[in-house]
Formats: sequence, structure tokens, C-alpha cells
Amino acid sequence: MTLLLHTGLVLISVLLTVQSAHVLYLMLYTWDQKDAEERARAPEEFLPPRLSFSVLLPARHEEDVIQTTIERVVRADYPAELLEVFVICSADDTGTIARAEEKIAELGREGVHNVGVVVFDDQPVNKPHGLNAALPHTSHDVVTIFDAEDDIHPAIFALVNTVMIQDRVNVVQAGVQLMNYQSTWYSALNVLEYFFWFKSRLHYHALEGAIPLGGNTVFFRRELLVRLGGWDDHNLTEDADLGLRVSAAGERVRVVYDDRYVTKEETPPTLGHFVRQRTRWSQGFMQTLRKGTWKQMPTRKQRWLAFYVLAFPHGQALLGLYLLVSLGMMLFLKVPVLVALISWLPVLMLAAHFVTQAVGLYEFTDAHGLQATPKAVLRMAVAWYPYQLVLSYAALRAMRRQMTGRSDWEKTQHVGAHRAEPPEADSHVA
Repeated sequence: MTLLLHTGLVLISVLLTVQSAHVLYLMLYTWDQKDAEERARAPEEFLPPRLSFSVLLPARHEEDVIQTTIERVVRADYPAELLEVFVICSADDTGTIARAEEKIAELGREGVHNVGVVVFDDQPVNKPHGLNAALPHTSHDVVTIFDAEDDIHPAIFALVNTVMIQDRVNVVQAGVQLMNYQSTWYSALNVLEYFFWFKSRLHYHALEGAIPLGGNTVFFRRELLVRLGGWDDHNLTEDADLGLRVSAAGERVRVVYDDRYVTKEETPPTLGHFVRQRTRWSQGFMQTLRKGTWKQMPTRKQRWLAFYVLAFPHGQALLGLYLLVSLGMMLFLKVPVLVALISWLPVLMLAAHFVTQAVGLYEFTDAHGLQATPKAVLRMAVAWYPYQLVLSYAALRAMRRQMTGRSDWEKTQHVGAHRAEPPEADSHVA
């Protein structure tokens, strides 16, 4: 029995160490690969506007933020006749509908008439169903999604117009960045997850042709979306599912992460909202894994990468249990020195992750005109272990929901904590 326990401990430790090392490699991918970061940047000059854009703004109980988002989209540095905007709401969300219509009437008095509201009154009440309800109303070349609280850069449409034409791609994933890194004890760690995901990891997935797309600031040729049948109404991570279907169809995805042009968002305002958001993401990956979208990938490497990404929440749940068990073993279990040393390898990898994120905090703040301090790093250090446990708890909660057949959409509240004055539009048109 003792030998079996020691063997199991060694195997789990090695498995978690390898998995953590691979995640660390993906976090550092664009820094490690020659010219990768340069290739990920936006063009320095933009082509004249040619493509037209249909902007979808799915919203639910977003009375506090929707008007500012509409304003920022319609004031983008792009010809108004090449933009159309649709706010998407369920019929029972009378508050958001009223605020959106109020803003549309205000814009109409100023001569802006390219914004409308799409209201759906059937089930399910969630983001992908709303997007599918709005898709038939669109008529422009490219369909894009922004969340109701997004602060977009005024040049984002000019950027994507240029990239789609120059690179001859039908899908572009641009950068999304959480900004309010000092709002809560977990905010900095949440901000840095986005930073490394969009700045580095997604580029690897795009290169390998197995990419779980982000939920907003992603741009599709409309005909491609229609051909693929839109979004999966019942998937809690409809973006990841659609990204893998795009990859399975052989479409090349261009990822652009440039600190100057990211869409700015906020971290969830409370721990409860954060847990519900991460539960939804974890369960959505589990749904997509079970659905088998990854099996449609043309190569074994693509299928393995897609499977690995979708199975990641199971690894997070295992890591959380391991961390708790390892604490107990440190206190109550005596093992051979070699077993003890091997069991510490995942802890060392977590330390390497923390050091990488601490460096990333300084790079993130420097890129956005903010200031990181040793106090902020210390706060991250104190929050590091509890944060891993929270992620693991969310993954375990997702597993429980999946096993009990619950798939309702748990809403994340937005309060506009990331909002700042609109940036000046950069002039890069060639």
C-alpha cells in the first residue's frame, strides 16, 4: 500500500510538472520565438477603408455600461456608412433595451442612423442564441462581436480592414485586455492571464491551426459565419467552439495583439462573479470536449492540441486537489527523500509561473502608462496560492454542473471599473 501511494504521488507530480512546464512555454511563446512578437503587432500604416463591418453587441442587464459602449463604437475612426451596429437583448431585459433606445434616439438627433436593437423572445437566453438571432439582420462584409462593457480603440476597424486585405484571411482575433489590476485581491492575476493569453498563447494556437477564439474583438467574414451555421446555442464557450470549427474547416486565423489597439475590459467586480465566470468557461470547455469538435481537426497534432486545451479545466481541478493533499502530506506523511523531492516539482513550476507573471505585470503596466510597484508584486504573492485554489474550485464546480446536467448561463456583472477617457484616434491611413 505504501509503495502504491508513493508511486501514485510520483506519477501525479511528474504529470503536473510536465503540464505546468508546457503552459509556461506557451505563456512565453512570442518572447521565445524569433520575430514572433513583431509578427503579432498591428501594421504601422493602414489601408484605405474598403471592408464594411456589422458590429454585434450582446447585452443582458447592462444598463450601466451599454450607452458608453455604443458611443465608442459609432465614434470609431472609420466611415459611418461602412458600419452597422446591433445591440442584442432578450425581451425581458427592458432596462437595457430602454437605455440602448435612449442612446439611439440621441444619436439619431445628431444624424447617426446606423444603430439598432435586435430583441429575441425565445430560449435559451444566452449570448450565442442572441448572436444567432442577430446574424440574419447583418448585411456587411465582416461580422464582429464586442461585449457590452468593451472600450474599443477608435482605429480597430481600420486595423482589421488592413490585416484582412493584406494577409488574405477570413478571421482575425484582435487583443482583449483587462485593465483594473488593482481593484480586488485577485485582479492583477486575472489581468495577467489575459495578457499572456492574447499576447502569446493564442499565437501558438493560430500557428498550429487549433485555436479557441476569444469571445469578443474577433472578426469573421460574414459568408464564413453563415457557412458554419453561426454559434452553438447551448455552448457556454461558444467562442472556443466556433474557433475550433473554423480551424477544422481549414481557415487560417490571424491573431493581432498590439498594446496600442487592445479592447479594454474589467475584471469581475466580486469573487462570486469571478467564480461564476470561471465556472462557465470551464464547463464550456467540457461541453466542447464532449461534443467532439476537436475530432474534426485534419491532423493528429491539431486534434491533440485541441483536446489538451479543452481538457485543461480537468487539470485545474486536479491541481487544486493536489495542492490541498500536498499540504496534508507535508504535515502528516513521511516519504523517501527522492519521492519528496519529486513531489515538490509542481510547486517549483508554480513558483516559475509566479516569477513570469511578476515580470509580466511590469511589462503590462509599462505598455499602458500605468505603474507597477513592489507592493503590487507582494500583493500578488500573497494572493497566488488562494487564486489557484479559486480556479480549481471553479473547475470542480463546473464538473459538478456538467454531471448534473445544469447548463444555464451565469451572468457576470459589469460596473465599468476599466473606463477611462477615450484615447485619441491614431492616424495611420496610407
